[in-house]
Amino acid sequence: MSHSPLSISVPELLEVKIIDKLANKRLPGDLAMWFFILAELTVFAIFFIGFAIAEQLHSDMFIVSKAKLHPIAGLINTIALITSSLFIALSVRAIHLNQVKRSINLLVISQVIACVYLVVKIWEYQFLFNIGIDIETNTFFTLYFLITFFHFMHVLLGMVILLIIGINAKKGAYQEDISGFESGASYWHMVDMLWIILFPLIYVI
Repeated sequence: MSHSPLSISVPELLEVKIIDKLANKRLPGDLAMWFFILAELTVFAIFFIGFAIAEQLHSDMFIVSKAKLHPIAGLINTIALITSSLFIALSVRAIHLNQVKRSINLLVISQVIACVYLVVKIWEYQFLFNIGIDIETNTFFTLYFLITFFHFMHVLLGMVILLIIGINAKKGAYQEDISGFESGASYWHMVDMLWIILFPLIYVI
């Protein structure tokens, strides 16, 4: 059975679609943001490695010190940030579909959930201060306060970025180019991912 030169088989159509999809595949957001994220991840990696080495050198101190933390508070913060990131992902999907109002509403929900992290973390710091523990108590708490407060500041920065992209979305800034929106979302996912590593490292293992 002869085929017309213009006829295309189903496998060929699938191959074209796959090639087209791969050709259009790209990192979400701006390249500059990804360089910034890479730099931030490098700094946190140094912190994490330093913490792991110190734990090997002072294992008994770290076991006793970790027992004074609240793993439930850490778990609540983990759930809060993961849930917040979920709503950010849904918000990005909505902006892709040009559902601006829905996207903004999802951003607001994400911000409210992120506030849970801030409140719990501040409470945890206050609890430690009240029982006489601070950054100078020992090596563990020096690293604990440095790493968690550094992450805390990144959460605050992430919330500011989300606020900015929310305001820009309301102004209609992402009608054609949503890379700025994706950049803000990518930064927030980095903040979430860092806590997912930080939680077991400091509270559990």
